[in-house]
Amino acid sequence: MLNGLFGKKVGMTQFFTEDGDRVPVTVVKTDPVKVIQKKTVEKDGYKAVQVGIEELTEAKRRNVTKPLKGHFKDQTPTRYLRELAAGNDEEIEVGQTIDLSMFTVGDLVDVTGTSKGHGFSGVMKRHNFSGGPAAHGHRFNRGTGSIGQSATPAKIFKNKKMAGQYGNAQVTVQRLEIVEIKEDLNVILIKGAIPGPNGRLVEVKKTAKPKK
Repeated sequence: MLNGLFGKKVGMTQFFTEDGDRVPVTVVKTDPVKVIQKKTVEKDGYKAVQVGIEELTEAKRRNVTKPLKGHFKDQTPTRYLRELAAGNDEEIEVGQTIDLSMFTVGDLVDVTGTSKGHGFSGVMKRHNFSGGPAAHGHRFNRGTGSIGQSATPAKIFKNKKMAGQYGNAQVTVQRLEIVEIKEDLNVILIKGAIPGPNGRLVEVKKTAKPKK
């Protein structure tokens, strides 16, 4: 079967265990996904399952291009198309619906998402530089400071920490615990924080690291 599922980050809240401990959790809404295509080694060079997430409304389906309509064939077009690794894809059929029943409370999962983008950021925000004096008369303030050398070697070395694009990158947080599953709402509660803003798509898959 599949090793994971896609969902949308709803936000963070708190969960109380049976012992009365308060645990910070992230709410992930994982609606059932449909299998759109099976990738094979013979045809595609690798083995995976393509799934469709969030079916489009009747109005949105008008904007679907003809190549995509042919790709979906008789199935309802979806907003997202993603791929998941499949252990035994012989049990999986095109058109099959997969839900969060693959997870149980206590499972450890790896969550992959896109972190919040901060645009072009300075060195204090991007690399946690301390900055210069803030007293009257100083012009350093939040600047980068010296970045190179004099006559020797007279260049700036690669990978120098400088201002630039910050965030909006793929991030994976490993070994997070599932503390609650609400099947009637298609929601799972994951202990701790996961990357990305609320409403963004994340991948929840069984952890690649064994238990310690």
